[in-house]
Amino acid sequence: MTTVTFDTHDFVKRLKGVGFSEEQAKVLTDLQKTIVSNILEQARHDYKLDDLATKRDLKELELKIELVKSELKREIAETKADLIRWVVGVGLLHITIIAGLLFRLTGKV
Repeated sequence: MTTVTFDTHDFVKRLKGVGFSEEQAKVLTDLQKTIVSNILEQARHDYKLDDLATKRDLKELELKIELVKSELKREIAETKADLIRWVVGVGLLHITIIAGLLFRLTGKV
């Protein structure tokens, strides 16, 4: 996340420039830092800013999805080839059994 910088030295100088004492300027600067910190923490809590995804997070997720997709495509292709082998094998077995039964029934064996 982007952090907002707060130039405390410049803030103190500007306060002293309009008539604040050194102590008043430092106290006001500390209070300002505390307020900004509290507001930012409240915004993080209210809007769940720590859970937001960055473009880098989304790119990494896209890469992971592409890897999973290619792995699934490979596994599907392997499964398809195995299935074809089984279907052809079982088909040949059926043909052999039917041919054997026909030869047996016709008495040619």
